Amino acid sequence: MLVSLSRKYLRPYGGAIAILLVLQLGQTLASLYLPSLNADIIDNGVITGDIGYIWRIGGWMLAVSLAQVACAIGAVVLGAKAATSFGRDLRRDLFDAVQSFSAREVGQFGAPSLITRSTNDVQQVQMVLLMGFTIMVMAPIMAVGGVIMALQQDVELSALLLVIVPVLAVAMGLLLWRMIPYFRAMQSRIDAINGVLREQITGLRVVRAFVRERREVERFGEANTALYDTSLGAGKLMALAFPMVMLIMNASSVAVLWFGAQQIDAGSMQVGSLTAFLSYLMQILMAVMMSTMMVMMVPRAAVAADRIGAVLGTTSSVVEPADPVPLASLGGGAGPRGVLRFDDVEFRYPGADDAVLTGLTFEARPGTVTAVIGSTGAGKTTLLGLVPRLFDATAGTVSIDGVDVRRFAQGDLASLMGLVPQKAYLFSGTIASNLRFGRPDATDEELWEALEVAQARDFVAEGADGLEATVSQGGSTFSGGQRQRLAIARAIARKPRIYLFDDSFSALDYATDARLRAALAPQTTDATVLVVAQRVATIRDADQILVLDNGRIVGCGTHTELLASNATYQEIVTSQMSLEEAA
Repeated sequence: MLVSLSRKYLRPYGGAIAILLVLQLGQTLASLYLPSLNADIIDNGVITGDIGYIWRIGGWMLAVSLAQVACAIGAVVLGAKAATSFGRDLRRDLFDAVQSFSAREVGQFGAPSLITRSTNDVQQVQMVLLMGFTIMVMAPIMAVGGVIMALQQDVELSALLLVIVPVLAVAMGLLLWRMIPYFRAMQSRIDAINGVLREQITGLRVVRAFVRERREVERFGEANTALYDTSLGAGKLMALAFPMVMLIMNASSVAVLWFGAQQIDAGSMQVGSLTAFLSYLMQILMAVMMSTMMVMMVPRAAVAADRIGAVLGTTSSVVEPADPVPLASLGGGAGPRGVLRFDDVEFRYPGADDAVLTGLTFEARPGTVTAVIGSTGAGKTTLLGLVPRLFDATAGTVSIDGVDVRRFAQGDLASLMGLVPQKAYLFSGTIASNLRFGRPDATDEELWEALEVAQARDFVAEGADGLEATVSQGGSTFSGGQRQRLAIARAIARKPRIYLFDDSFSALDYATDARLRAALAPQTTDATVLVVAQRVATIRDADQILVLDNGRIVGCGTHTELLASNATYQEIVTSQMSLEEAA
């Protein structure tokens, strides 16, 4: 997967990479050429006392060094640009892939893992590519070139390479073999610590309310210690690598000097050649070391690439239709009316033995309010999510004006919906930017009208900035009831054909709830309203109420009809109020 991702996302930068290879070749050749020039200065200039020769060759060495520096700078700049562009493009495609996921795929991976894959995993692959451009390209050329140049200096002394290079390669290979398991475990440890931290930050109020700070500290400590132990194990092995390499390199230098000195004494080798041979030996060993260290990074990057590939390779269960039905064709060309119908709908999660929803059949028409009530876990939110295709029904059809919702383009389908989710979420920005989230062209007057209906005008108008008041991420600067009312106002400002309220009045007091529903009624005279609620008072005036139990509709009718004939509804009502109040 690492190779596949690299090939795909580096293709647009092939020209820059080709120039980079040329620059790296030039830099490496210059590095290999300099020791031989230094040998010439020693043998033909220093020993003979020829100052003019020293100046000439020294000037040439300076020119070669400047060319080497220029090539190195150019290669690093191009390598960094290609690697960072790779990371940018990969993060973009990951974000697009996650945006296309249905709720099923998001739940399959989990939010902490998706965050890690889009950030840390991409960073790991990007870093390997950057190091590859600057090291892996140069190291083979330097190793092969160093061997050739060392043979030119002295063939007999080059026999030491047959011992030194394998010893270093085996030593580094053993370290690599021990480090791979640590690198494979590190990414899952990061996932775990992100998951715990995200839970603690999101549920901070709950943690404090139940005085669970100590337990949460322990949970974070366990995840943190697991990551620490894994990182420490890898760090110890990496720390061992450098002393080992230096020991081998220094022992090699001693061996070269020992045998080289004997050859100089015998007159078969010159001092400059020995100096040059020693430089080439260091270059060869450095190339082997850099290659091995680079290989050490590859396993972790390969794991990260596999995790990224798993996200990119996952196809959303909610797909665009090949031939979408245009909205303008509905209603005899007059546009959609918003008649919502469920026909024998079933939904089950992948691998689940039992269906969450079974045999749902009902119709919700414009100008009416259809409410869904039931015990916790009855499938109310899942039912609501089938309408905007947060996930698709596994059997049966959900249709609008007689057309299966799966035949609409997702953008067109979404334009019909005004969804207020169970958890009222606001985005960082301003109140105005949040209310215009589904309809950017809404005027200020329309926003104030939506706030009036949602019973949010007063607290927004009381603020010094009004519509331009700052909203923090998640809307944490507002109370639960204020967030809920702003989320309702956001849906109203869109002026949709179908309103979907998922237990969206639960944080409101009874008086505010009643005022809001009364103000909402004139706004939805031509729209279809589907309300999921836990509170009977919220839905008692609905045109039809669906009673859901274990994923099945066990009752359908008005409040009065169900109160008289449906045992499940009676049980829900009596758990919240007396029969006299309900009547």
